Amino acid sequence: MTATYTQKRWSLSALFPGHDSPEFEGAMESLEQAVSQFEELRPKLTGDIDEKSFQGIIKELEEITVQIHRLYGFVGLWFTEDTQNQDAQALQARIEQYIVTLQNKILFFNLWWKKLDQKNADRLMANAGDLQYWLEEIRHFTPHTLSEPEEKVLNIKNVTGFSALNTLYDSITNRYCFQVEVEGKKKDLTRGELMVYARHHDPDLRAAIYQELYRVYGEDGPILGQIYQTLVRDWANENIDLRSYQSPIAVRNLQNDIPDQAVSALLEVCESNAPTFQRFFDLKARWLKMDHLRRYDVYAPVAKSDKTYGFQEGVDMVLDAFQTFDPRIAELAQKILDDDHVDSEIRKGKQSGAFCWSVTPNFSPWVLLNYQGTADAVATMAHELGHGIHSLLAADHSVFTFHSSLPLAENASTFGEMLLIDRLLSQEDDPAVRRDILFRQVDDAYATIMRQSFFALFEREAHKMTQEGAIIDDLSDMYLNNLKKQFGETVELSDEFRWEWVSIPHFYKTPFYVYAYAFGQLLVLSLYQRYQKEGDSFKPGYIKILEAGGSQAPAAILSDSGIDISSKEFWQGGFDVIERMVKELEDLPIE
Repeated sequence: MTATYTQKRWSLSALFPGHDSPEFEGAMESLEQAVSQFEELRPKLTGDIDEKSFQGIIKELEEITVQIHRLYGFVGLWFTEDTQNQDAQALQARIEQYIVTLQNKILFFNLWWKKLDQKNADRLMANAGDLQYWLEEIRHFTPHTLSEPEEKVLNIKNVTGFSALNTLYDSITNRYCFQVEVEGKKKDLTRGELMVYARHHDPDLRAAIYQELYRVYGEDGPILGQIYQTLVRDWANENIDLRSYQSPIAVRNLQNDIPDQAVSALLEVCESNAPTFQRFFDLKARWLKMDHLRRYDVYAPVAKSDKTYGFQEGVDMVLDAFQTFDPRIAELAQKILDDDHVDSEIRKGKQSGAFCWSVTPNFSPWVLLNYQGTADAVATMAHELGHGIHSLLAADHSVFTFHSSLPLAENASTFGEMLLIDRLLSQEDDPAVRRDILFRQVDDAYATIMRQSFFALFEREAHKMTQEGAIIDDLSDMYLNNLKKQFGETVELSDEFRWEWVSIPHFYKTPFYVYAYAFGQLLVLSLYQRYQKEGDSFKPGYIKILEAGGSQAPAAILSDSGIDISSKEFWQGGFDVIERMVKELEDLPIE
């Protein structure tokens, strides 16, 4: 029996008692002193520096980085609690400016290390232990690194440019209120509350919520589109023109340490497998007694089921699923809850969606949920706690290496969802609910793999078109064509979906992040198959992958499990699992 949990706001007290506390101001003063001391080490950075001195310098840099993450983590988390809070907005802007000033003062180490000759670099990395891969990874960016003055200017520019525009986007979109009539009553809803009805059994309500969603976003579409295009131009100005990357997506690939050819192989296989999901949508239409699905109906349940789960029930289900796999996994998830690091309330102004923020290795992560009690909400809880478990398993690493690469970061989270689904199926006796869960598995595979990979294809084209002078309406037209390619003749599209792209925060905040979801889901389908075949013998190797964090290249971590991420055959293997799931559903008698 787990402890009792209720929906509430998280506590940030482990970081600081408050934004105006003496501890917060004291941390800023301490950080300034540490940076000043670090600057005095600059003369020691020569080619013949001894290993002990080098390791001491890295240790000081690590301590500075921990302090920076602690400060920024506090203000960033506080802002997401209420994006309309002017004090939080102001403090976030102040701290971002403060941090970039300090980072510019210690930038010299990064630049020196990139330019150091290979012989001395190899000598210093030989005994670097856990930090060896981090040091190697820094040097991967050498061809794209500018002079120290130029790098400082770019850091400053990003605070008042890229970061400021994203804060503006959050402030605009998180104030939106959506009005929909539900069961005869007019309701004012947040985006999170609104999208619960995307899986409602009433087709008219499903249509109404999407029409309202993109009516509101569409009204600001020209403004949100301008923000996006400005960010795209900024991305190109810095990364293509100044840093000489070959393409906009190549920037993210190098940051993920995923070869360009592996990402291309992934996206090509996803695109070529669109017909698998189109078959599924055709099947779903027959179950729903419709000639064609509308875009409103993509996530529609095939059986009327309004089953909901209280927050305590959802927590119990997730922890039980984790416990069945490995008690240690459940204990780590419970630690996050017990530390009051979960914000699950529904509040106006709170950031929509869900995330897990791992500040430093010595704090359990913070998890933001907008818990609505649906099966999706429980799955989201499992997903985000999976991220947190991943961080805690890797907490023995340095602040530089405990974060995994973005594509591998979706591994534990998606695996956690699949553990939950197995738990739901094992305990659910109602045939209608079981069938709905099976359909939902493919729904979720579409949302995580096909939808996200086509998002990445949209981004690739949108960056190109923006640089060629495309206007916002051109991007909206291209987005509709992107949807038509996804769905073929199986799903009818209405015009309001032309504004869907301006409602995707990842496009703004983390360009080309989205392919990580497809990467993670297809990888997990492969790993989960092995778990079902191998049972307990699978677990140590899988946990070892999670414990690695970001201490090795993703390809190296996975190669130990016999996975070649550049192979189209590997990615196709994930789709073969989906194909079998669709075939299983096709073999069910339609009621």
